[in-house]
Amino acid sequence: MQLEIITPDTTIFAGDVKSVQLPGKDGLFQLLNNHAPIISSLAEGRVKIEDANNETHLFDIKGGVIEMLNNKVIVLAD
Repeated sequence: MQLEIITPDTTIFAGDVKSVQLPGKDGLFQLLNNHAPIISSLAEGRVKIEDANNETHLFDIKGGVIEMLNNKVIVLAD
């Protein structure tokens, strides 16, 4: 699936991933390939990504919003 993490200043990640774990308002949740469409608000915490090469990337965010539709994830982060 495609993932983009965008802040007001820049795009901090864009690429193919196997999974993404996010800090939701009610706790952590994870998105995998072909996940159902979702829109959710995000709390302060860490975004954990496993990319197509099985490498892990970590990004700290202060909050934001996520949308997943048609195997494309867009994170608008603070």
